[in-house]
Amino acid sequence: MSETTSLVAEVRERGGKGAARATRREDKIPAVIYGGKEEPLMVALDRNALTLTVNKGNFTSKLCTLDIKGKQHQVLPRDVQIHPVTDAPVHVDFLRVTAGTQISVMVPMVFTDHEASPGLKKGGVLNVVRHEVEFICRADSIPEKFTKSLAGLEIGDSIHISHIDLPDGVHPAIRNRDFTIATIAPPTTQEEVARPVAAAEAAPAAGAAVAAPGAAPGAAKAAPGAAKKAEPAKK
Repeated sequence: MSETTSLVAEVRERGGKGAARATRREDKIPAVIYGGKEEPLMVALDRNALTLTVNKGNFTSKLCTLDIKGKQHQVLPRDVQIHPVTDAPVHVDFLRVTAGTQISVMVPMVFTDHEASPGLKKGGVLNVVRHEVEFICRADSIPEKFTKSLAGLEIGDSIHISHIDLPDGVHPAIRNRDFTIATIAPPTTQEEVARPVAAAEAAPAAGAAVAAPGAAPGAAKAAPGAAKKAEPAKK
């Protein structure tokens, strides 16, 4: 299960763009809590505390406890708006959750035992098709990550979602096919790399047959005419 983060928040009295800008001028980030058959609640969070939490990664895949005037609110970050220049968070949407709430989350895929893969030893390349996979699970059972060993995998082998050991109550959002997560791709051979280079080097050599090295431009075309002038005049 992924870790739970904790943040302190305070209630915002007003909504709208003007109120949000005023909140940011106070070095706070506006946010809203929705869902759970309750009215949306507008809150503000400390800019530095939120930025540090977001920068740790996987922010939207971790449960969060918001302390609002001493009352604990269990929420899940659903959307974080980022400033296009500074990359700092400027707004957050939180979803109210309970232990039994079913949610969809993106979970990172981690691959280990690279040195134990015969395919990688032969020069193969690990081609990760999905760095993250979307899963459906309970809010209190969010996996932090899924790890898959590459031991024994040869060039051409694939890792599918069916090869991942999933705990009870956790299943992929895509359930109608055994999709690929990663493959061991064949290496790029030197012959394939050298082929376009060899073709480029051969192009000038083909043109060299038209005119002898060192000859002036157009010398090859002038040669036939010169031969005619050299013929003796008929009597």
